[in-house]
Amino acid sequence: MNTQEITDTIQLQAALFLPKIIMSIVVLIAFWILSRVLKKIILRFGEKRSLNKEVLNLIAKTLHVILIIMGIISALGTLGIDISVIVAGLGLTGFALGFALKDAISNILAGSLILIYRPFNRHDTIKVAKNEGVVEEIDLRYTTLKAEDGKKILIPNATLLTNIVVVIKNIYLKKL
Repeated sequence: MNTQEITDTIQLQAALFLPKIIMSIVVLIAFWILSRVLKKIILRFGEKRSLNKEVLNLIAKTLHVILIIMGIISALGTLGIDISVIVAGLGLTGFALGFALKDAISNILAGSLILIYRPFNRHDTIKVAKNEGVVEEIDLRYTTLKAEDGKKILIPNATLLTNIVVVIKNIYLKKL
């Protein structure tokens, strides 16, 4: 093959591949727009229902990441790449990460449930698993108590979900 034939072949292959690249970019952009729209819908729905903003942000971010990953996989499929191996690899990776991070994930899920159901609030005095103190902060991983002696106690949220929690004093009693 001479140089002209090689150049013509490259141009022909590029012309045949260009529509796939454009469609892949369109698919990726569509998934990104969808994730942004769904995030706004979730946040507006939560505001109307007076749901916890931290939980709504967690749900919105999780949905955003899932949709972007799905968009990347779909875009690669549009390019003609065999995505079955990628999907199988993601499944195995997810299983391994889930097993390795099971304690962290259980604390995050427990924190989400605590933020949703609100069995206690900030500034409540609670007792759980031989620890007693005033709730200073509730986040997705830990609940921070301040003990009478001034010590900070970080209790994993999974502990709060699996043990008996006694709410000793609730300063946010509703006025009649």
